Amino acid sequence: MYIITRADDLGGAQAHVRDLATALQQRGEEVIVLAGGKGVFFEQLKVLNVACLPVKNLVHPIRPLKDISALMEIKKLLRDIAPDLVATHSNKAGLLGRLAAKMSGIPAVHTSHGFLFGGGEKQLSGRFYRLMEKIAAAAGEMVIAVSQSEYHLATQLKVIPPNKITVIHNGIAGLGEPGRAKPQREPARIIMVSRFAKPKDHQTLLEALAGLKDLPWSLQLVGDGHGRVQAEMQARQFGLEDKIEFTGTRSDVNDLLAAASIFVLSSRREGFPISILEAMRAGLPVVASRAGGVAEAVADGDTGYLFEPGDSAGLRSHLEELILNPALREELGRAGRQRYLEQFTLEKMAAETLKTYYTVTGQTAAP
Repeated sequence: MYIITRADDLGGAQAHVRDLATALQQRGEEVIVLAGGKGVFFEQLKVLNVACLPVKNLVHPIRPLKDISALMEIKKLLRDIAPDLVATHSNKAGLLGRLAAKMSGIPAVHTSHGFLFGGGEKQLSGRFYRLMEKIAAAAGEMVIAVSQSEYHLATQLKVIPPNKITVIHNGIAGLGEPGRAKPQREPARIIMVSRFAKPKDHQTLLEALAGLKDLPWSLQLVGDGHGRVQAEMQARQFGLEDKIEFTGTRSDVNDLLAAASIFVLSSRREGFPISILEAMRAGLPVVASRAGGVAEAVADGDTGYLFEPGDSAGLRSHLEELILNPALREELGRAGRQRYLEQFTLEKMAAETLKTYYTVTGQTAAP
């Protein structure tokens, strides 16, 4: 049984659960997905014939009364369905799902897509989230970190003991030839796929491009969120409105990547972003901040370039080089696709994850 907080969103964690549930079901496992509310996530699961059920009281913000109700609701579903294993994703579902599993005597594995206490170790919020994860980790059998950086963060802060956490990098399904980009196309088309939220730091990207107005490029910002209005205003302030397209949320992201030349991600905080893997799969060079596990995906100088979070000058320098050099874009993009094929496929992630599930449940059948 997979449990994730939101069904009304289709971010990286939802895509991860969708692809993993589908892959495991194709391998003969029985899978059911629980999520808060209803929405696009459930619509996709139903198309893929993956069973799903809403948890009406499971909501994203902290709501003590609703959270207690959600815990009882999940516990009842566990009693009725009696799964062999609970696999939780996202922070709220990770806490409530593991507690409910412990109360029901069912082993649980949690996949963290980014610990909330990262970067806030000395803040009150950081201490609160560390305590919550300690409680949840004690209730479950294993935590899967999606990057080595997350593993080191959790173990060095003594939130999770080393014997209860392992690393399995994200992986994504392959695409055929129509999904391949031609990054050498001119003029350069830059693309960033991300929700508009403070940790994604669109401002640094806009500041970087403000110094490159005279070069031949265009930018697509794919996604939506409460920070979009501010980003649109900043684009006008920098005089970039004629070069930038705000596309909103799109269902054809793979097609947009195939038509692009450069992928950029300017985040200040990340786990192990699937959007970067999608860009590498398409054969795009990636310019990204050195946040979280990004450096474990992007080989600096070989498949793209890394810069320090918030360093608009460093980002500007890398973008300028790639905008002016189509042959370099093609070379880095080709190397990035090869790295994806070797290290970040869905098949590799599914096999490693299923092996962990079997180990936790004590089953001996080979995955």
